[in-house]
Amino acid sequence: MTQPHREFNPDHAPLAYFITFRCYGTWLHGDKRGSVDRFHNRYNSPLIPRNDQWREYNLRSLKHPPAKLSKLRRAAVEAAIRETCTIRKWLLWALNIRTNHVHSVVTAKCDPESVLTAFKANATRKMRETGCWHSSGTPWIQRGSKRRLWNEKQLMAAIAYVEYDQGEPLP
Repeated sequence: MTQPHREFNPDHAPLAYFITFRCYGTWLHGDKRGSVDRFHNRYNSPLIPRNDQWREYNLRSLKHPPAKLSKLRRAAVEAAIRETCTIRKWLLWALNIRTNHVHSVVTAKCDPESVLTAFKANATRKMRETGCWHSSGTPWIQRGSKRRLWNEKQLMAAIAYVEYDQGEPLP
């Protein structure tokens, strides 16, 4: 039995995605800032508390040193994300690249996992092309945050957070 063909319904598509991804090894379980795992990943649930022994274990388990985004790396990541959005005809609302993570707000007619994957892959490629990433490993953690923004209020709040709530501009 086949399902009837369903047309795309814009009522079920978010206005945008709030995509965040971290650099490898920069926020480990046990960190004093708290952390989230698959058992502590519900809205408003408490973070995993500080645990120095767990953090040290995780630090020793890293496959390569933690990745930090220098000025040159941040410029390469920004160029790659902007280029990706231009080529794929995605609308980039906001972008803020910090030393240990990247925030973006983007409208794309695909699933958010595809956006996250494209951003990370193209940022790594651009860093290698510009000579500021030499490791064969990835500079990013395996996953990332992919929040759907369903209305203008959520969209404006995400843009404001990315542009104004990340601390002082980096040199």
